[in-house]
Parts: sequence; structure tokens; C-alpha cells
Amino acid sequence: MLEVTVIEDPAAAAVSLDQTRARLLAELAAGPASAAMLAGKVGLPRQKVNYHLRSLERHGLVELAGERRKGNVTERLMRATAASYVISPLALAAVQPDPDRFRDQLSARWLLALGARLVRDVGALITGAAKARKRLATYALDGEVCFASADERAAFVQELTAGVGALIRKYHTADVGGGRDHRIVVAVHPAAGPRSAALTR
Repeated sequence: MLEVTVIEDPAAAAVSLDQTRARLLAELAAGPASAAMLAGKVGLPRQKVNYHLRSLERHGLVELAGERRKGNVTERLMRATAASYVISPLALAAVQPDPDRFRDQLSARWLLALGARLVRDVGALITGAAKARKRLATYALDGEVCFASADERAAFVQELTAGVGALIRKYHTADVGGGRDHRIVVAVHPAAGPRSAALTR
């Protein structure tokens, strides 16, 4: 089972967003189960659970984990193909955010558009790497900082911009044979939670 997978197909996204099917995905992420086992947990008849499982299976969200005999019936044990799922903006390709339409480093909506592009691009790269049976070289840094004031936050952003800009200028080599472009996204935003309101000032 993958830790996380990206849903790019609109039909698969629609299937996953159904409340009952999302509940079944959550149950199957915890471990393999049959329709009969799931029926009691989600409060539905076994036949109805089977219907939902077939729909999830058609879209690659669940898969057969094995079979077992129970009396004169063979039960199919299903499992989720991933522990969690992310829906790519490709599922809404016609209206997906485009951060190149406008650039505003202080806009939360531009940050959201960048995040959507990150999901879309990395999702597509993961899919391609899996098909080619190759590893995908990525790096991520995640941390939190508490600013004493808006002025300190502004100073931090200024130093961050200068530092990352200097690194880009140092290592960027245009028109080099065999080189490969990489995208760098750095974000600063209030942490979600009880203190968020105070940090939006």
C-alpha cells in the first residue's frame, strides 16, 4: 500500500468524494476486509457495500487482497491502494488554478494556486516515475516559526527571499547539456489552529 496517491481522473475523484465510498476507503486503509465485514461497520447491506466496492475497484482506489472461504461462499478481501489520497487539479483541468496568470507574493490565493500546481506536477511525476520504475528525486523542508511582530515577519521574508535568490543565482546554469530544470516553492503562511487569527494581522 502506498502512503499517499494522487487522483487525476475526474471520474475517480467523483467516486472518492461520495460519503459512503470515502468511509469504505478509510476502513480499508486500516486493513483488508470483505463486504460482509464492512457492512456492519458502515451500517449498509452487504450487497450495497459490494456495489460501492466494485465502483472503487474500477477506478483503482481499492484492490483485491485475497479470498477466503466462509461456509459455501468465497469472500473477496479488499484493501485500499493507498493510506490517503489527494485529488489533483487535473481532475478539474478546465478550471485548475494557474499561478502564471498573476504573480503576487503577498496573495494567499496565489499561494494556493502554487500549492495546486505543486500537487498537480508532483502527482504527474510520481505517476511517470512509477510507470518507468524509477525513483523520483525530491526534497521538502517543513518547519514553524513564531514571529514576535509583523515587522519581524517582514524582515524574515526579506532575508529568506535574498538567501534563496542568492542560491538560485549561484547554482542555476542555463543552457547546460544534460541539465534538468527544477522548480522551487517556498511558502510562509500562518499555522492553522487556534492561534491563526492572531497571526493573520
